[in-house]
Amino acid sequence: MDIKSTSAKYINQRKLFAWLWQGYLRRHIWILGLIVVLMMIEGSMIGGLAWMMQPLFDGVFEGGSYAQLWNVGAIVFGLFLARGILSVVHRVLMTKIAKESVADLQNDLLGHILRLDLGFFSRHAPGYLMERVNGDVQSVGTIWELLVRGAARDFIGLISLFAVMLSIDWLWTLVALMGAPLLLGPSLIAQRYTRKQAVKARDVAANMATRLNEALHGVSTIKLNGLESYYTNRYRTLTQRQIKVEVKTLFGTAVIPSLVDIMSGIGFAGVIIYGGYEIISGAKSIGQFMAFFSALGLAFEPLRRLAGITGLINAASVSIQRMQDIFDQKPKLLGPEAPKPFSTTGDIEFKNVSLSFSDIQVLDNISFVASAGKTTALVGASGAGKTTIFNALTRLYAHNSGEITVSGVSNAEVDPRALRACISVVSQDSLLFDETLGDNIILDALDVNTEKLEGVISAAHIADFLPSMPNGMDTEVGPRGSNLSGGQRQRVAIARALLRDTPILLLDEATSALDTKSEVLVQNALEKLSQDRTTLVIAHRLSTIMAADQIIVMDKGRIVERGTHEKLIAARGYYSDLCRLQFGGSDGR
Repeated sequence: MDIKSTSAKYINQRKLFAWLWQGYLRRHIWILGLIVVLMMIEGSMIGGLAWMMQPLFDGVFEGGSYAQLWNVGAIVFGLFLARGILSVVHRVLMTKIAKESVADLQNDLLGHILRLDLGFFSRHAPGYLMERVNGDVQSVGTIWELLVRGAARDFIGLISLFAVMLSIDWLWTLVALMGAPLLLGPSLIAQRYTRKQAVKARDVAANMATRLNEALHGVSTIKLNGLESYYTNRYRTLTQRQIKVEVKTLFGTAVIPSLVDIMSGIGFAGVIIYGGYEIISGAKSIGQFMAFFSALGLAFEPLRRLAGITGLINAASVSIQRMQDIFDQKPKLLGPEAPKPFSTTGDIEFKNVSLSFSDIQVLDNISFVASAGKTTALVGASGAGKTTIFNALTRLYAHNSGEITVSGVSNAEVDPRALRACISVVSQDSLLFDETLGDNIILDALDVNTEKLEGVISAAHIADFLPSMPNGMDTEVGPRGSNLSGGQRQRVAIARALLRDTPILLLDEATSALDTKSEVLVQNALEKLSQDRTTLVIAHRLSTIMAADQIIVMDKGRIVERGTHEKLIAARGYYSDLCRLQFGGSDGR
């Protein structure tokens, strides 16, 4: 299922927020309960402030009581003092819960994404996924904080203010609310409009994240081809689209507070006219009117804020839906319920394996044995299916038919994590993280001893360039290892593999992008790494695999030849042609 299209479907806000509550907020129920109590007390105090207007006018201003004046002043000050203290306490507690919940949601979302099949990532651009993990989660976090900081207090404050109004005169209260029916229809229309624009806004943000990710990762290509202006204009087009969508979204969120203004205007006018008649006739006192009018006036801003929050809720519901769309994606390559134990000391065998993506056949009836402790090389043109063999072996992709076994056990019957824990991969462009050189070698092997680490550094020829590093093993390698040369990055990848010390080794074009000097060093390190391991090698430079125990020659997803270098040269077939092309007419012997 394409997650890009799911956000446009009907959004059940109640169900979405119930999911958020069950998964991430319910665990904080006791602290949330305390916060609600504190906000109830704080919110009710605003009603007390309105109520104090009646004794102030009737008892103090008209009655002339100096003693009551001091009492009213002290009570009003006490109410404000208590509100200030309670506000600090519940805001700190609520911010802590909101931040923890957002962090949990973000971690769970990233963890879930990383467990999805590799095919999922080929269908969805990194920018879209980054926007889910960052933009959507932060959007929900911001809305959540606004809701609990303002909405809960405002809602409770409104209840206390309406209680004051009802206690003074229920007819005046009805008059104050006579404009409320005007809100219903337009507000429903505005909510649907806002939700629709919020979906567009999140999609535009995802598009922008994708373009930015492409630009930053492809900055060399952009510079070399003089595409700075072209790419800047592409991004500018998206920013202009974002402005239009966000202005439309803002319009939708601003409509409802404006309707509240109109409703409040009708209510204020009605109370002034109807209440004025009753005061003039002597049916009500000025103190009662001022208390009621104060409650009505104090209710205006909380009501307006609550009306504005509906637009924010719509935006949050869109973000929650987009995250749930991700959580609804399930990996297809799940491990078996009862995984079989397996040995990694035996042969790796492909038995009539076929694999296709959609209608494209990538592997067609592949059969071969990679003998334990030996080196098997895979050669052929780009697109022949060599890397797909690696992906099928490691269960990054599931083959459609046939069987892949490790020591006689099907790789579909073992735990994928256990299988991958026995395999090390060194690829053409090994990923280095924006951390120190040492961190990139050790990764999660935090218990490695110094002696073993030094041996790995020496065997991978990292010791050759380590003195040139400004901070030695603590030198930052930069984003994707940008502070290191290609050869240095490859040696770090080899050091990782040496440290993992796995019985199976996969080498994917490990030296293809290196200069001659770097290639010699890396090839020497690879030879040490390959000793006594079951090794599968993909190589375009045929000089690096001539000594392989077996060479598998592939073309268009099929095996067309197999044998040692000498036998394949003698056969004068496809492999021999590749050698003559690469060695300028020579067969490489």
